[in-house]
Amino acid sequence: MFITFEGPEGAGKSTLIAALAEHLRTQGRTVVVTREPGAGTVGAAIRDLVLHGKHLEPEAETFLFLADRTQHVAEIIRPALERGDIVLCDRHTDSTVAYQGYGRGQDLDRLRQWNRIATRGLSPDMTLLLDLDPAVGLARIASKDRLDSESIEFHRRIRDGFLAEAKREPVRWVVIDATSDPSLVLQSAKQALMAHLP
Repeated sequence: MFITFEGPEGAGKSTLIAALAEHLRTQGRTVVVTREPGAGTVGAAIRDLVLHGKHLEPEAETFLFLADRTQHVAEIIRPALERGDIVLCDRHTDSTVAYQGYGRGQDLDRLRQWNRIATRGLSPDMTLLLDLDPAVGLARIASKDRLDSESIEFHRRIRDGFLAEAKREPVRWVVIDATSDPSLVLQSAKQALMAHLP
């Protein structure tokens, strides 16, 4: 099963993923935890470019994320799924639609098409959206990268984009209030996850 985690910056995805992975492993399940960008043989180099590099043209930024995704799916995600593992991925195709589409103003349908090419048609079985006001999330971040440092308006467009995408595919998406107590966020995520797992 392929589960992705999306949300504005500072929403607590990494913390939640670690807790869910531990929960699943105590049940005897094999779990692969990964992220985009940053995994695989080229992931670290691409992550450094897109998060800490100088100015990038919007299309260049998009193609870097897509290149990372293509390699990530081929090297890590698809082999894990073929083994029967549960894959928990911090960001995936929906981040490209939200950030480069809603945030940067690139064509949404074209981005979706490019995502399908990059993943060879692979789509998450479930996506957990940790939703919160971007101002709250950004205030939680001590050290900001290139994307974190964008305007609050940019981050609000991204949040609106995530929520719009969740409405487009309500069966796949589960929206969780990330302003709640972390224990309640974890409880909500566990309930959603267990309802989808075979």
